[in-house]
Amino acid sequence: MFRDWTHSSNDSRDSSPARQNFSNILTTPKVSSSTRTNNLSSNVPPKMVIRIERANEDFHNNHTNLDENNFFQSKTACVTGAGRGIGRAVALRLAQAGCSRVIALGKTEAHLFSLSNEAAIQPYLPIQLLVNNAGVLILNDFHDIHQKDFDISFQTNVRPIIGLTQEITRDLIARNLPGSIVNVSSIASAIAAQKFMVYAGTKACMDAFTRNMANELGLHQIRVNSVQPTVVLTDMGKAAGWENEQQAAPLLAKTPLGRFAELDDVVEPILFLLSNKSSMITGTCLPIDGGYLAT
Repeated sequence: MFRDWTHSSNDSRDSSPARQNFSNILTTPKVSSSTRTNNLSSNVPPKMVIRIERANEDFHNNHTNLDENNFFQSKTACVTGAGRGIGRAVALRLAQAGCSRVIALGKTEAHLFSLSNEAAIQPYLPIQLLVNNAGVLILNDFHDIHQKDFDISFQTNVRPIIGLTQEITRDLIARNLPGSIVNVSSIASAIAAQKFMVYAGTKACMDAFTRNMANELGLHQIRVNSVQPTVVLTDMGKAAGWENEQQAAPLLAKTPLGRFAELDDVVEPILFLLSNKSSMITGTCLPIDGGYLAT
């Protein structure tokens, strides 16, 4: 279901508290956890929800201006997996930074595992800023991995990167517009961890796509990078058990900074990579890991 909530500044709906704090930039129905265990049902049809909001003047007057050179102004951004966690935080931050429109793609079905209708984004083009964040986490030991675990993981974590990015970048190329894309990967792509085989495989695939897309799209001034966060205690991080001190201790012991990431630790590098402050950076997979990969 697609809804365009763009409206004029004199729209009476702007007086509500939800409008004033800009929370309605995001999908508002209840969103299921993006983390899944091996009891996923594969027969639930996919659905994509999009709601669009124009950043209003009152919101910007009450927040610090993050866009010193006006890079984000008059630009449309798209964030997948924006119902909660990193995606939600990125979408709100982009609005705060000055984007005139943020498209937040979220989930309404409990077992959503696919963004199946990339062409539905076409009415909202051009989109010059894209954050591919949607994902699921299925944890299983190697011998307990099932076909559906593999299919769901790759269909959610990998396939939308291709389809949605194709739609958006084809349009940018046709219009001769530059763009910037950030894929949200994980340090799991670079390490071995118990039960993380399928998830790590999807993130390694994402990083490979990042490098190859950067190579092909650079000629058109479209930059592509990824971020590789360590554990962030979002719903996904909590469902994976990282709040458990015994589970977390070995990872933290090998992390020089001695802590897991906060949302802002991930959001700010994403905005940097989207902005023209990183105009010479493309094809980079940036660890946000407190030094873990350096040890």
